[in-house]
Amino acid sequence: MSGHDDDHTHHHLHIKDNDPSELSETELRERARESILTEKGYVYPASLDLLIELYEKKIGPRLTRAWQDMEQVTIGAIEGFCVGGGVALAVALDFRVMARDAHLRVPEVALGMNMSWQSVPRMLHLMGPARTKQAVILADDRISADDAYQWGLVEQVTDPGKSYAAAMALATKVAAQPPISVAMTKLTVNRLAHALDDLASHMDLDQFALASLTEDHKEGVEAFLARRKPRFRGR
Repeated sequence: MSGHDDDHTHHHLHIKDNDPSELSETELRERARESILTEKGYVYPASLDLLIELYEKKIGPRLTRAWQDMEQVTIGAIEGFCVGGGVALAVALDFRVMARDAHLRVPEVALGMNMSWQSVPRMLHLMGPARTKQAVILADDRISADDAYQWGLVEQVTDPGKSYAAAMALATKVAAQPPISVAMTKLTVNRLAHALDDLASHMDLDQFALASLTEDHKEGVEAFLARRKPRFRGR
C-alpha cells in the first residue's frame, strides 16, 4: 500500500495480482500458501465517494473478512502511506511490514464517520484499548512506522522501498513450514483472538447509519471537499 498522503487528493489502495472482492473465499484460499498485499498491481481508488459506497454496499467488511479467514498466511507490505480503508485491510492480515518513511492514518472520525469493517476489534487485539482509541479518535495524527512498531500495529520496519523484499523473505520462511500445521495454528489463534468480535459486528452498520445522518458528518465531508477545518457541533 503506497502513495502520498494529501487530504485534498484521491488515495489509492494497491492490491497485488487480483481484486480479492471479486474472488470467492474458496478461490482466495486456493491461491497460495502465503499471500502478500503490496503496492504493485491492481489499483483500488479509495476516494471519499468510493469509501462511502464500500460502506453502504458492505464490500469492505466482506473483503477484510475474506483476507482474515484465508487459510494461508497473509502479509502486508506498506510503503508511502496507508490510510482509512488501507488500515482496515492491513489489520485484517496476519503480518505487516512497513517502510521507515511510511505512515498510517485513520481519518474516518474527522469525516464524522465511524471506523468500520470490524477494524476496531482487530486493532484492539493488536494494540490494546488506549492505543486503538488514540489511532482512531485522533484522526488527523499520522502514525509513523516507529510508532506503529512500538504499538504492535506492525511487526517489522524496513528501510524505504524494502518492505516488499522483507515481506517476501518472511513469506519464504512461512512457505517452508508444513502447510497443514500452519493453517491449523492460524485458525486456532484467530478463533481465540476473535471469539467475541462478531458480537459487536452489528454496531458497525448501526453506527455508520446513525453517523451518516448527523450534521457533523455533513460538515466533515464539506470541510474535506472545501479544504478547510471542520466546525463540529455534536449534532
